[in-house]
Amino acid sequence: MRKQIAAANWKMNLTYQQGEALLDAILKENIQLADHQHAVFAVPFPYLIMAQTKLSARKNYAAAAQNCSDQPAGAYTGEVSAEMLRSININYCVLGHSERREYFSEHNQSLAVKTERCLELGITPIFCCGESLSIREVDAQESFVEAQLKESLFHFSNDEISKIVIAYEPIWAIGTGKTATAEQAQEMHACIRRLLKGKYGQQVADSIPILYGGSVKAGNAKELFGSPDVDGGLVGGASLVAADFIKIIQALK
Repeated sequence: MRKQIAAANWKMNLTYQQGEALLDAILKENIQLADHQHAVFAVPFPYLIMAQTKLSARKNYAAAAQNCSDQPAGAYTGEVSAEMLRSININYCVLGHSERREYFSEHNQSLAVKTERCLELGITPIFCCGESLSIREVDAQESFVEAQLKESLFHFSNDEISKIVIAYEPIWAIGTGKTATAEQAQEMHACIRRLLKGKYGQQVADSIPILYGGSVKAGNAKELFGSPDVDGGLVGGASLVAADFIKIIQALK
């Protein structure tokens, strides 16, 4: 079975003490993950060592960075390199989140380089893609996501692409009052898998986890994750509430 992942994205939330308490509350539940199930916590940079220390002793639990630089090193004040993440044993990094694209003007070419940096150092990229409301309203979501994948990922080899996790974010359904149904989520996940199949073949396409990043909550996780091409979620607000994220982890296939 494909890897199934419940990934928490804390974004720029919580103090160190609050983050530590949240992790402790989730770990206290002692959820035993199957071999194909993973719980990943993308925490702010200052909390990575704390999170890595707490999570490393648990089977299939891991800390993740929320971003990394497209540069290997140098005079880039405020940036964090993939090599720095590797030096503290971080195994996952979220790349191309919709907020990074919108607020910090990240583009497909830069994200291609960031993905390369991570793969070179054995860090699993969680690569985000997805369309805005204006794109969805003109029914151009499939071609838009196809362009994101082609420009950032489709130069990788079969072996390299197999080491990437994809997260589909319907930006139009995040904080807009609009809701994406499980059917809409499955439709786009199936589209992404078809695109992967067209480029890399069925076997590779079937092996790549595709997470859903559109307002996953404790109440809808089981239905979403039950879709055949949805392999878990990249979770925002609900990951900041221990009881909610516990239920989301438990909803994994």
